[in-house]
Amino acid sequence: MAENQNNENNYSASNIQVLEGLEAVRKRPAMYIGDISEKGLHHLINETVDNSIDEAMAGYCKNVEITLNEDGSVTVEDDGRGIPVDEHKKLHKSALEVVMTVLHAGGKFDKGSYKVSGGLHGVGVSCVNALSTHMKSQVFRDGKIYQQEYEKGKPLYPVKVVGTTDKRGTRQQFWPDGTIFTTTTYKWDIVASRMRELAYLNAGIRITLTDMRPDPETGKTRQEVFHAKDGLKEFVRYVDRHRTHLFDDVIYLKTEKQGVPIEVAVMYNTDYSENIHSYVNNINTIEGGTHLTGFRAALTRVLKNYADNDAAISKQIEKAKIEVAGEDFREGLTAVISIKVAEPQFEGQTKTKLGNSEVAGAVQQAVGEALSDYLEEHPSEAKKICEKVILAATARIAARKARESVQRKSVMSGGGLPGKLADCSNKDPKDCEIFLVEGDSAGGSAKQGRDRYTQAILPLRGKILNVEKVQWHRVFEAESVMNIIQSIGVRFGVEGEDDREANIDKLRYDKIIIMTDADVDGSHIDTLIMTLFYRFMPKVIEEGHLYIATPPLYKCSFKNKVSEYCYTEQQRQAFLDKYGEGVEDKNIHTQRYKGLGEMNPEQLWETTMDPKTRLLKQVTIENAADADEIFSMLMGDDVEPRREFIEQNATYANIDA
Repeated sequence: MAENQNNENNYSASNIQVLEGLEAVRKRPAMYIGDISEKGLHHLINETVDNSIDEAMAGYCKNVEITLNEDGSVTVEDDGRGIPVDEHKKLHKSALEVVMTVLHAGGKFDKGSYKVSGGLHGVGVSCVNALSTHMKSQVFRDGKIYQQEYEKGKPLYPVKVVGTTDKRGTRQQFWPDGTIFTTTTYKWDIVASRMRELAYLNAGIRITLTDMRPDPETGKTRQEVFHAKDGLKEFVRYVDRHRTHLFDDVIYLKTEKQGVPIEVAVMYNTDYSENIHSYVNNINTIEGGTHLTGFRAALTRVLKNYADNDAAISKQIEKAKIEVAGEDFREGLTAVISIKVAEPQFEGQTKTKLGNSEVAGAVQQAVGEALSDYLEEHPSEAKKICEKVILAATARIAARKARESVQRKSVMSGGGLPGKLADCSNKDPKDCEIFLVEGDSAGGSAKQGRDRYTQAILPLRGKILNVEKVQWHRVFEAESVMNIIQSIGVRFGVEGEDDREANIDKLRYDKIIIMTDADVDGSHIDTLIMTLFYRFMPKVIEEGHLYIATPPLYKCSFKNKVSEYCYTEQQRQAFLDKYGEGVEDKNIHTQRYKGLGEMNPEQLWETTMDPKTRLLKQVTIENAADADEIFSMLMGDDVEPRREFIEQNATYANIDA
């Protein structure tokens, strides 16, 4: 406690390190916040809240309040130490003004102020300031309220005292600039998801999210408090709540090894997939990295050692005539890994893969010790895990045989590609794309309407296998799934890799486009195919290769003179408002497309396949924990949460009426 008090007294302008200026932020905002659409808009909140979370990780902040205001602004307030307000020796102005107006200026660059800090881009609140039409900063410190306001990043007046207070902390309010962002409307679900995640990752902190914008239907405001006393223990239960647990225990550790704080929570379930969610300094490392490598290595080593030394389990493995591999120990595993690193090195496609080599050994040591202790103290649970592992190994071997059988048949039939595939003539993957098309009828139209040089067509008959509900080897026995895998060039069981690791080095197409009917069945097939890729070929999504085509819902015509394709209900209504008196106007004809097969090849090309005019939705994984929850809930056996999700997220209840 004395150390904290000393640090608090020493946290002043001298701790604020200046790296560079703010000049380019407004000119090139995407360089600093990722993009200028909805994602970038919400990043403004994340950057502001990160400062409060840094204070919490340093031990000075317990409460954070985020308010979505009626006027479109956002307020973030914490009870941390408050941004220093004394004069910065180098710049001769208040440290608050330096933090708010100079890019890469802040306490997190001074190791004496923060050991670790969150935020992927690290651009700080000055970037938020630059991209806001107006911003107001208030600091509660030394019994006074210090304030400064800004327009587009420029101070309107020097920092001044505007009152007295017994509070401490910082309050930031900003109005996002509508001339920069494509939207300035914040979505509750996106903000709430990140705040929930932060509360789980920082046990004990209380985050209150309030939406002061009245609900259009009820007129009510809403508020939710995110607080996790047990941190990752609660997080792993939340992620796994739609699955059946193998046993109810959470295997948990919180320690520090080689100067790296490590926290891990693990549960086992009766499903067949592996679900590991890893974080570094509160950043979701969706591509994994050295901390994940260390975790997997420890899990395999400890469980294999336990199985070898347990006579009954060893006898079961020998009787089954199997050799257990690393991936078998991870079937039905859900884990959350959270580590803190002073100077993280990120790499990978999305810059969310940890590269610090020293972390792997630290995590492996910590997890190895904790898991060994747990297995020794819980023999009943250890036996259940090992029995699950034996079943996984048996299924993996069966999957390999099924895969090899399919491959042998394709070779004997004179080629490695499915007969239904209408391939493109271009052989350069970066210029090629494949459409996974629902049904033979639509497939026929797509084949006729396509650009044969760059576009391939794979018709899919009936429903795709729901991979969420079957064992691994059953997936490779399904013709529809194998047709997709073989067509796109994904390989499994490549030498030196896990049998379950999808290798996409020889991917035959840059874009894999799901093209289904614009109805409920089509949406279901979309979800089934996305689940297949998410569970079995996640790299296809992570590296930006998976898309969903958007066929029009309507073709609207006015007096046979003007016609437009309408992709949404809003577009159809806009057409009616523009050309008619209303829905019953006899001069307006509306054709509802219930299926792709209702369009001739020229229409399908014009509306859905032509790169110049089509609308593609790229499938991304912004938050792996949320994605895992949605897929397990939508495709699993638990009916009630699936019904609630559909009711809350369905846009039009009568879409097929």
